[in-house]
Amino acid sequence: MGLLQAALVAGGSVLSDQWRDYFYCPSLSSDVLLTKGVKKAGKGNDNIISNGSIIAVNEGQCMILVDQGQITEICAEAGEFVYDTSTEPSIFYGNLGENIVASFKEFGKRVGFGGATAKDQRVYFINTKEILGNKYGTVNPVPFRVVDTNIGLDMDVSLKCHGEYSYRVVDPVLFYKNICGNVSGEFTRDKIDSQLKSELLTALQPAFAKVSDMGIRYSSLPGHTTEIADALNEVLSKKWTEFYGIKISSFGVSSVTASEEDEKTIKELQRAGALRNPNMAAATIASAQAQAMQDAAKNTATGPMMAFAGMNMAQQAGGMNAQQLFEMGAQQNAQAAPQMAPASASSWTCSCGATNSGNFCTNCGKPRPAANWTCSCGAVNTGNFCTNCGSKRP
Repeated sequence: MGLLQAALVAGGSVLSDQWRDYFYCPSLSSDVLLTKGVKKAGKGNDNIISNGSIIAVNEGQCMILVDQGQITEICAEAGEFVYDTSTEPSIFYGNLGENIVASFKEFGKRVGFGGATAKDQRVYFINTKEILGNKYGTVNPVPFRVVDTNIGLDMDVSLKCHGEYSYRVVDPVLFYKNICGNVSGEFTRDKIDSQLKSELLTALQPAFAKVSDMGIRYSSLPGHTTEIADALNEVLSKKWTEFYGIKISSFGVSSVTASEEDEKTIKELQRAGALRNPNMAAATIASAQAQAMQDAAKNTATGPMMAFAGMNMAQQAGGMNAQQLFEMGAQQNAQAAPQMAPASASSWTCSCGATNSGNFCTNCGKPRPAANWTCSCGAVNTGNFCTNCGSKRP
């Protein structure tokens, strides 16, 4: 038994008068993942497919034919197909991956009936469109590693995030075999949403670990949803792709927040890290001194003399420390300056007295003298070979 495209056999005299039934799927909403095919024309048992029947497959659908509880035919290409018991099993897998072929070969065992009609044959249509609008939210905080190489920060924080994700069926054979099975009507998404959401939230922790290793900060997660989706698929591939036959298409992050305690700790560490620069520390102290002087000058409650004394005390408080910090910063800049200046070690003095940096004297044009080198035998040379033992210049 097998499927033949109706356009290829429309002119055949054998099947022209033998099309008995017409199976189709009226529509598949985003809430329906699988539904049983409807017999639009024909009489008899709904679970019997007559030889020469037509099965219509729409875009975004995958049809599977179950014969005596086993998958014998599969088609994910849009069009009309003829059910012919005289042909071999066929696979029209459309835009689905090649893995569906392997799954069909593994699970789709042939059941021979010697040309006789089977007792139980069913047509199912699986929704292969992207299933949108699956909301998620972390009830408990998810650990996330924060790394800031500028200040040497490496700590774990607790994040809470929520958003939406979408998925699609990429292997209808696995989905039918391991998820929905031989249902009598429809299989809707609400029957697996809770399980998928629970497994997704469990996979967020290792997925966030992979994202944090890329150097992405938690505040930037909404801009890196593609990386998160790839990390989730990598974590969930064994369970979702290879067992359920589904895969995450996109992952959206509406908001992500860390606890107030963690955010406060990070800000304090970043501020302390910035003050490791003497100039930054000096500027911070000078700003605090200026504010203290303004506050002391405004202190007129005890008289002008007390206000002036308070201003002098504020001016003297920590003034030496700020000056020392500014001097330390100047010293660091002075030490870094020679490293940035061009090195003068390569300059040489010609016999005419001119100082040069190139290979020829700018005054008389003489070539730069070759640098001396000492051979392993102890002889001092200027050429490319030792004048004593003939060894090559290293």
